Amino acid sequence: MASSDKTNIDLSVAMITEAPPLADWLVIAPLLLCMVVGAVLLMIRKETRAQPIVAIPGLVALVIVDAALLLHVMANGPVTMTMGRWLPPFGISFTVDILGALLTLTAGIAALAGGIYGAGDVNDTGRRYGFYPFLFLMMAGVSGAFLTGDIFNLYVWFEVLLISSFGLLILGSERGQIDGATKYAFLNLVATTLFLIATGYLYGIMGTLNMADIARKAPNLTDKAPMMTVVSLYVLAFGMKAAAFPANFWLPASYHTPRVVVSALFAGLLTKVGVYALMRITLLLFPAERDTLAIVIAVVAAATMLLGAMGALAQTDFRRLLGFLVISGIGVMFAGIALASPGGVSGTMFYAVHSMIVMTALYLASGMAARASGGFSIAQPRGLYQSHLLLAAISLILFFAVSGLPPFSGFWPKVILVKASLDVGAWWLAGAILLTGFLTTIAVGRVWLHAYWRPDASDTPAEPVSLSPMRDYLPLILLTGLVVLVGLFPQRILELTQTGSEQLLNPLDYIRSVFPQGEVK
Repeated sequence: MASSDKTNIDLSVAMITEAPPLADWLVIAPLLLCMVVGAVLLMIRKETRAQPIVAIPGLVALVIVDAALLLHVMANGPVTMTMGRWLPPFGISFTVDILGALLTLTAGIAALAGGIYGAGDVNDTGRRYGFYPFLFLMMAGVSGAFLTGDIFNLYVWFEVLLISSFGLLILGSERGQIDGATKYAFLNLVATTLFLIATGYLYGIMGTLNMADIARKAPNLTDKAPMMTVVSLYVLAFGMKAAAFPANFWLPASYHTPRVVVSALFAGLLTKVGVYALMRITLLLFPAERDTLAIVIAVVAAATMLLGAMGALAQTDFRRLLGFLVISGIGVMFAGIALASPGGVSGTMFYAVHSMIVMTALYLASGMAARASGGFSIAQPRGLYQSHLLLAAISLILFFAVSGLPPFSGFWPKVILVKASLDVGAWWLAGAILLTGFLTTIAVGRVWLHAYWRPDASDTPAEPVSLSPMRDYLPLILLTGLVVLVGLFPQRILELTQTGSEQLLNPLDYIRSVFPQGEVK
């Protein structure tokens, strides 16, 4: 006869037995929101007029959720949610700190501006073939990459954003788009393959892919395992994804081919995910190996920023020029990673926020300028200053910002990075940052003189094109307003980036959010 006695099992040693606080659900709320709204948009993809009506409120909700998450992290420190009730490192964790929350919110703001602009830039065919569903899928991938606490899931979210970006890139199926997508796909697939190889190698060495767990174990394995090989693979993979020298040629060959709003979102978001991933790997998980690679990363940073700026000088197409400015900005962010000092990391975080906003805005402005003047070429004077004064004024602000000139958002992170470089004696890196700003000023100055200031010299000047106050100017004013606001009142962003720098360089709070004291030895 079977006994009815049951053995009491203490599940608390292996599983989460208590429900997480309600506020902690904010960690995964951006992902859930993007997936739900994206699914709804997919179901109504043939209702082209209804898609912006659903998508734009969804993007507003995303920004609100992202802002609430940032406030939650500011008040409570790093926050962790673990899926499936299994305790880390066995359960898959989402862990968010200031860095992840701040970039997630910035990405949401850029996506909102793109969603509003897309209502006018993407035609019915583009909507029917999935612009808005792809946008939300891409935002799920971007948000997931910023919020995950597991390296394999970082790989998964990279795949999600790459799949969606492929769809956005070929929207319209034009010849140039297919050509640009081929180059984009090839280089990113090579980088993804390297990422996966490095991740498999890392798991074979450590038996875990939880970032907090790796941060605890890595210092004890520096001299016992081939960690330099793993970190070098990660640096190469994320450098390719971020379009750093020498694997940066794919970006200017592809970012000018899709719709303007797609180019804007790519420039603002995708390369920053690569920079973010490199910061996580080198600064949080493997600081000792990063120290060994510091000079290599610094040289790559200087080459990327200078070649990007010089490439911009050689362009006569507005969007191609902006592609090289994206590359140049990646080099500036790499400089902070190479320094790995509190000031350097804070400057990189600040510059990432600035770049996500200003590059998205510049691409949107380029699209408006092209519609107003008849094309993206800056070789022929267009006279936009006379025909579209507001657009010219906004563009001038953005040109100052991307050049790092005061009193706009690009000035402060460059000052921080230059000071951080000089503090450690890296005068040549500080010089590269300053020279890059000078060359960028010349490059965008050419655009201003040719496309905006000089009057249209053609025999039959084009009739002024009206631009929509809501669909065109509203998202551009939103982003430019942030550029001005951050430039004039940088203190709050500085405080956030300094706190984020401390959390990244001293990960005790990050580790404790995943492994509370006494829970896992």
